Amino acid sequence: MIKVGIVGGTGYTGVELLRLLALHPQAKLHAITSRADAGMPVSQMFPSLRGYVDLSFSHPDGAHLEQCDLVFFATPNGIAMQQTRALLDAGVKVIDLAADFRIKDVAVWEKWYGMSHACPDLIAEAVYGLPEVNREQIKTARLVANPGCYPTAVQLGFIPLLEAGLVDAGGLIADAKSGVSGAGRKAEIGFLLPEAADNFKAYAVAGHRHLPEIRQGLARVAQHEVGLTFVPHLTPMIRGIHATLYGRLKGDADLQALFEQRYANEPFVDVMPAGSHPETRSVRGANRCRIAVHRPQGGDTVVVLSVIDNLVKGAAGQAVHNMNIMFGLPETMALDIVPLLP
Repeated sequence: MIKVGIVGGTGYTGVELLRLLALHPQAKLHAITSRADAGMPVSQMFPSLRGYVDLSFSHPDGAHLEQCDLVFFATPNGIAMQQTRALLDAGVKVIDLAADFRIKDVAVWEKWYGMSHACPDLIAEAVYGLPEVNREQIKTARLVANPGCYPTAVQLGFIPLLEAGLVDAGGLIADAKSGVSGAGRKAEIGFLLPEAADNFKAYAVAGHRHLPEIRQGLARVAQHEVGLTFVPHLTPMIRGIHATLYGRLKGDADLQALFEQRYANEPFVDVMPAGSHPETRSVRGANRCRIAVHRPQGGDTVVVLSVIDNLVKGAAGQAVHNMNIMFGLPETMALDIVPLLP
């Protein structure tokens, strides 16, 4: 059994981790930390976990995380980097669901996240946890940087095109929409029901924190720098990301076959039949990315539609997938979930 700790178990990604790990046959929850809610039964805060999680939240100082085999950080940016070194020194593996170890250029990270990095030397060791790209590195990793939600949907949509050199990498466009849970479990006016419902808006057009992460991942695939315009939007739904991706084709190819072949052996990427339009509700609650590729009017623009559940494939589900890989378990263990409908 893998003895698991979760730092920051009171947020949306934290409770999603608990939902998935509660039925994982090889995972045993050791501690779930919260400074503000230490002592409260987890099932009191999250009644959906009643009968599945019997633990109470622990204060981080008394959680004995060094006794774990693996610790997940489901915390705001800047927390994991303060504690990761001590855990690694104690022989504990770490998966960070925040952004502390995603961006390899420390100066770029500090610019976008507005703080000094506490352990820049560990960034070089951290493996970017997108299994469809870095599976072999994840197998032997001590420290995994779990990708962001937007970056997961966008990268999976562009990867086959960039690997084949079929698109102009200098003019990529990602038009992405997210449910409100992507902003986290917090009280802010813009995310209150009367503010977010019956509304649709773009935000962070000048630059979103996920932009350098996406550019970095796409540049690795293309093996050179890419030009990307990324515009996120807030939609009046709880879960889901829909990314509409555009690229200018440089040559001719069977795009449907390209995508089907690239993801043929990936358990959590579903390339849909030609002409499909994937919906966010078709992946709700599941660790799956559904993709459709189009070439409107047979022109030189390719349009890729990529949908995920931002809390599962975009966060906690991908983290559990990484855990399975790190510990040599079947990749689909505890993740072979039928999406919720309606």
